Amino acid sequence: MIRTLGRHFKETLKSLSRNAWMTFASVSAVTVTLILVGTFLVIMMNLNNFASKVEEDVEIRVLVDVTSTPEEQKQLRTKIDNLSGIKTAKLSPKEKELDNLISSMGEQGKSYQLFEQNNPLNDVIVIKTEDPRETPQIAKRIEGFTGAYKVLYGKEEVEKLFNFVEISRNIGIGLIIGLVFTAMFLISNTIKITIFARRHEIEIMKLVGATNWFIRWPFFLEGLMLGIMGSIIPIVLVMATYNYLYTWVEPKVAGSFVQLLPFSPFVFQVSAILILIGGLIGVWGSLMSVRKFLRV
Repeated sequence: MIRTLGRHFKETLKSLSRNAWMTFASVSAVTVTLILVGTFLVIMMNLNNFASKVEEDVEIRVLVDVTSTPEEQKQLRTKIDNLSGIKTAKLSPKEKELDNLISSMGEQGKSYQLFEQNNPLNDVIVIKTEDPRETPQIAKRIEGFTGAYKVLYGKEEVEKLFNFVEISRNIGIGLIIGLVFTAMFLISNTIKITIFARRHEIEIMKLVGATNWFIRWPFFLEGLMLGIMGSIIPIVLVMATYNYLYTWVEPKVAGSFVQLLPFSPFVFQVSAILILIGGLIGVWGSLMSVRKFLRV
């Protein structure tokens, strides 16, 4: 078995060197494809991270009606607590709301200290949902509860955010799938030319009793090696570029909600994905190419 595997590797290396220009063309096709795939992966994964952090900050603020009785307020809290999809529901008294308003206004906030004796604000129930995407639906249900004066959750901003993230994800996934299939097609045609030149050899091997997998293995390894070789340059470029961007951008956005994913382990995860995609592209392309030549 080891001798057979060694023979397959030798045949693979011979084929790659014999068809040097075609090998270069295949590796170049995979390289260009994976550079684009790597770029989209970096953008998409950082976008998802940014969206997740923003989603975590999405909350529903229920202003309690000042005319409601203590019993009605208690019933409102109970109804909210019993809703499915609620992660936390905390009461923020109007005194705390006024303090937050004053501190958020800076120097101008001092003028609001006059309202400390006669606070016009409402008590607020601050709600976090288990799934931020369910925020609009849960907010609409709470709007009908007795004692809820107003329900605030940044309706337009939240819906625009979710729509933007969803559209960006779909576009990114679509582009990556399109690029991968393009690379598969190019490798498939490249290996097909190699196989066509050896079609008589394959026929003879079939006639003397060689199994399909015995014939497939060199081409399988060839496709795998083409895919892996094509992933080396994209990995180096992604690591170097992301390291530069992270070093340059991170100090400028430190402390804000816009945060890039840490260099490690992020780039190693992207590198593993690129190697996997490269290998799968090569293997699939080679297996699809050799299939029709095995029908003797």
